[in-house]
Amino acid sequence: MAKLYFYYASMNAGKSTTLLQADFNYRERGMATMLWTAALDTRADHAIESRIGLGADAHRFDADTDLWERVTAAHRVEPLACVLVDEAQFLTPVQAWQLARLADEANIPVLCYGLRTDFQGELFPGAGVLLGIADSLVELKAVCHCGRKAAMNLRVDAQGAAVKQGAQTEIGGNDRYVALCRRHFTEALGAGPVT
Repeated sequence: MAKLYFYYASMNAGKSTTLLQADFNYRERGMATMLWTAALDTRADHAIESRIGLGADAHRFDADTDLWERVTAAHRVEPLACVLVDEAQFLTPVQAWQLARLADEANIPVLCYGLRTDFQGELFPGAGVLLGIADSLVELKAVCHCGRKAAMNLRVDAQGAAVKQGAQTEIGGNDRYVALCRRHFTEALGAGPVT
């Protein structure tokens, strides 16, 4: 029986690297996979790219993409051993349920990788649904500058100062986000996030 997995972490925990390694393992054994990532992020040469230099092409989803339809159509042409989704926090709730349906009805394992919370400590909608419905939840670890587990994503401006308000989604890497433990996250924001 196939399962829906959600691998979540703060920034800099190696989510994309772990996804690419899982994809390599399937392909090395002659198994077909299908990779997906959010259409929002167009910074890299490859659709999925890790900070350590690994990359792969992938299909891109936006809020209107019917993942059930697209994946099952591909699966009819060439049986898929696994579907891997990067930037899963950007899934809509409907898309997260479509991925669960792929595991349940099409018997295709689905591995999702993404952030749990935004720069204000709030759940992303896609991540919230995945946390609620995934068969397996796996937290990947990043490290704060103090050595504790980094579970929070601090958004910073060009001068490195904490950003307290703004849109939930703003694409960026180490230039815009710092992974911190909860203590240093709340200290950087003063009294905590502004809501």
